[in-house]
This record gives sequence, structure tokens and C-alpha cells, in this order.
Amino acid sequence: MRSAAPALLPIFRSRLQADILAALVLHPDTEHTVTGLAERFGAAPSTVHGEVKRLTDAGLLRRRLIGRSVLVRANPDNRLTGALTELLLLSWGPLQVVGEEFAGLEGADLVLIFGSWAARYLERPGKPPNDLDVLVVGRPSRDDVYDAADRAQQRLGMPVNPVLRTQETWRQASDPLVHQIKSGPFVEVLMPDDDEPAEQRADAGTAQP
Repeated sequence: MRSAAPALLPIFRSRLQADILAALVLHPDTEHTVTGLAERFGAAPSTVHGEVKRLTDAGLLRRRLIGRSVLVRANPDNRLTGALTELLLLSWGPLQVVGEEFAGLEGADLVLIFGSWAARYLERPGKPPNDLDVLVVGRPSRDDVYDAADRAQQRLGMPVNPVLRTQETWRQASDPLVHQIKSGPFVEVLMPDDDEPAEQRADAGTAQP
């Protein structure tokens, strides 16, 4: 059964299709295997293969074979790629951009997105997000956090609101904002010992997305 169109940008067939396009179109110089995309997004390889075939047939992706592996990447020659890049940056882009700009913050134990963007990404109904709420857990330099937020804001073209909390405050959840975040939808972007942004980690407090 085909999944519903994503609330964040319902012009796509499904969230998986949007995830695949974002991973490829927002990083046009990289190639991914179908197996790698399936592992990354927690989807069946056959399902990912079907989405990749549709997007390749539409001319949005390019594919090539190396042995038994199918490698895919964005097609820069398609006239739609530029407009699609902008749409994906505004909708799915925060997951990518926050992961890149907040990576390497010394003293940061966790970075997550909460609020309206996270709610729409996790298919909660509501109005389109006008800004981005980012929580940084740990003891990083406040200046470094705000510099990262400024860079992300410049790339996304939307306000990025960073919030800092210590690891102790996050664990105890006695802080009103922490309690609110944990009881609502949020998307984990970076966690301890990450080598790269974990773009598909998602949680919603005690509820499942």
C-alpha cells in the first residue's frame, strides 16, 4: 500500500520519495546505492528501487551499474532540478542544513529539531512552519551555537531559533521547555559519536511517529 503524501510538502507521493530526492538533489555531487538508501531510510530495497525507477524514468535522477550495484544521483541537466532543489531546501532542507552547520560543536551531546517543522515532518497536521526550533544539549560555546544558527538561517532563508540546555536538564526533564519538547514531536539530527548527521533519526517523546 502506498504511504500518504507527506504533510511537509504534499506534492510528493510519499515521505520516502521526498527523503530520496532530498538526499540526492541537495547533494548533487554524491552517488548512493539503492541498498544504501534503503538502509538509510529504513525501507525495503524493493520499495526504494521502485521509487528510484520512477524518478529515473522522469529524468530527475541518473543511474548506472557497477557490478550488481545500482548507483543513483541527481540529474543536473533536467530543467526541473533547480526549482526542485529550492523546494526541497525549504521543506526537507533543515534536516540536512542543521546537521551540517551544527556538526562539530565542541561540548554538544545532542542536536534536535522540535516545534512545527518537526511536527510536519512527522506527519502531524497543522500550518506550514515559518521558522525552525533547534535544541542543543550539552555545554557548547553559546557563540558557536548562535554562529551555527546564523549560517543555517542564511542557507535556509528562514529564522533558526537555537535553545541550549545541559545534559542534566535534558535527562531530568524538570525544565518546562524540555518537558514540552519531550512530550511533543522532535527529530534527532546529531547524537554523541556521530560521524555524520543522522538525517533520519526521528522521535516524538513517548509517542511513535
